[in-house]
Amino acid sequence: MAAKKRARTVRRKLERELESLHDAREKLARLSEGGAPERPIVVPSASVIETRALSLGCARCESELRIESHDAIGGLRRVRARCRACGAIREIWFDLASRLLS
Repeated sequence: MAAKKRARTVRRKLERELESLHDAREKLARLSEGGAPERPIVVPSASVIETRALSLGCARCESELRIESHDAIGGLRRVRARCRACGAIREIWFDLASRLLS
């Protein structure tokens, strides 16, 4: 008969698995639309960028984001947002549809 595992051992194993899941979710967010300058989210105007960024939520824990900065970089827009719950920083890239038409 196997010995019962200590509560701390079980808890630490679950914490490692959860951290691994969070890392995988963050990697997926970086590879998806808006996760890098090469894959920006196309929006109709600059006025919807921050609202759209907030609607995405945290890539790690799915909590709400707080906008820290909104910058124009080389024709693209970069929003840096911090999670209100876990503190993770997420960069989301946008491109204006009107710029693409010019």
